[in-house]
Amino acid sequence: MSEPEIICETRGAAGLVTLNRPKALNALTFAMVRDLARALDGADVVMMLRLQRERMNGGFVPSAREYFRFFGLTEERLRLAKPDTLVLHPGPMNRGVEIDTLVADGPQSLIREQVEMGVAVRMAVLEALAQHLPEGNRA
Repeated sequence: MSEPEIICETRGAAGLVTLNRPKALNALTFAMVRDLARALDGADVVMMLRLQRERMNGGFVPSAREYFRFFGLTEERLRLAKPDTLVLHPGPMNRGVEIDTLVADGPQSLIREQVEMGVAVRMAVLEALAQHLPEGNRA
């Protein structure tokens, strides 16, 4: 019998969802690349992440402009990837920091769809957790 892919459990008043995936499929098993151009070379999909403004104010990043200069996804940088590369970002975006507006709203971007589906996924996870709550704890 194989292990379940999604494990839902409660610990006290907290609900826990575990994605039971083999380590070989875990994105964190891949090597870290510090050069964005090297990371983009031949990419099928580019997933940008939000830089929290508090990180910029805490001295971790010299400035938003500096961060964008080195790590922001621009049209020029996106051309390093495959021509049909898809662009993702979970939102909310800091336009001009992680990603240029022309890329975020461009034809390769699936960001709006990703954000919309993210809401549906979170709702489904909450529903799955709620189904495992004891009867007295359901709203």
